[in-house]
Amino acid sequence: MGKDAGRPAEVMREYGPFPGAPRVNGVSFDGSRVWFASGERLHALDPASGRVERTLDLPCDAGTAFDGRHLYQIGGGRIRKLDPETGVVLSTIPAPGGERASGLAWAEGRLWVGQYQDRRIHQIDPESGAVLRTIESDRFVTGVTWVDGELWHGTWEEVSEIRRIDPGSGAVMERLVMPEGTGVSGLESDRADVLFAGGGNSGLVRAVRRPGRRAGR
Repeated sequence: MGKDAGRPAEVMREYGPFPGAPRVNGVSFDGSRVWFASGERLHALDPASGRVERTLDLPCDAGTAFDGRHLYQIGGGRIRKLDPETGVVLSTIPAPGGERASGLAWAEGRLWVGQYQDRRIHQIDPESGAVLRTIESDRFVTGVTWVDGELWHGTWEEVSEIRRIDPGSGAVMERLVMPEGTGVSGLESDRADVLFAGGGNSGLVRAVRRPGRRAGR
C-alpha cells in the first residue's frame, strides 16, 4: 500500500443525533438530501437545515447508494433497489459476502460494495450481483464513495480514517485521520468538496472537507 502519512480530517459540521435513529450505518446523497440508514429506517436529511425531511421503513444495516434515480440499500445481506419517492422496493440482489457487506456506492453504471472484515471492495453488476473485480485493502472497509474519478473509503479500527485509494492497485493515495473516539460507518460525497461520514452508534453524520478543495458548506 501507499506511504501517505495522513493528515487530520477537517470536520466542518456534525448532524444529529436524531430521534428514532440510534445509529448511522450507510450514507448517500441524491443531489440535495443526505440519506442515512439507521437499522430499520432510511432517513433523508437536509444538509442545509440539519432536519430530517423523510423516513422510509426497510432493513438498512449497512451501505446506501444513489444512481441518479434510485436508491440502493444493504440490509440482511441483500441489496435492495428502491424508488426514493415511494419507498417501493423494485428489485433485490445478494450482497457479496452476505451479511459481511458494509459500504455501498454507485459509479459508471456499477455498484461498489465494501466488505468490512474481509478488507475488500467489490465492483458488482447491479442487475445480477455478479462480482466483476475486487480491490484489496489493509484495513477494515466501511463506507465507499466515488467523486471526480477518486475512490474513497472509510475504515474503522483503533483509529478511523477516510482514505483515497488507487482504484487499480488499491494503493493508498491520501489518508484523513478522524478525531480520537470517532468512527466512520458510512461514506458519501456531495459530488464536490464535502465527504459525509456516518458515525455509527454516535448517531451522528459528519461533514468532512475533501482535501485541496474549497468547501462550499
